[in-house]
Amino acid sequence: MGFTMGDVLLVATPVVILIAVLWALTAALKPRNSGLSDAERYQRELAARSAAHQAAQVQQATAARASVYAATKPKQNVQQPPPVGHQAGIIPGSGMAGYNGPILPNGQLNPQLALQLQGMVRNGQKIQAIKLLRQQTHMDLSTAKNYVDRL
Repeated sequence: MGFTMGDVLLVATPVVILIAVLWALTAALKPRNSGLSDAERYQRELAARSAAHQAAQVQQATAARASVYAATKPKQNVQQPPPVGHQAGIIPGSGMAGYNGPILPNGQLNPQLALQLQGMVRNGQKIQAIKLLRQQTHMDLSTAKNYVDRL
């Protein structure tokens, strides 16, 4: 029994096609090279620099905010001058329990004055609140404005 060229081609052609299809499937499903291209490397470096820059800006903003807060916060252990027109130690209403003037001995704002200022700000009287705070505490305009803005 002899094999003719047609018999060989009849068997070999489907085998070659099957091998080609299997090779194409394995090539398509094979994981890609995990190395980074230049564009991908550039994108990652750019993202890292951007994140570092943003972190630096946040740190600077936090430091600036702390500095502004420290500058506008009423100073502790600083004696405020008595209100104009009053003798030292004689403040109207000082006999009332809990009244210590606009600034308490610990340097904090009197809670009654703070509540009055908050009410004025809520009612849209921000400028009047700043004026009242300046009259009561003798603060400079910038400090009083920053305090009222934080209410």
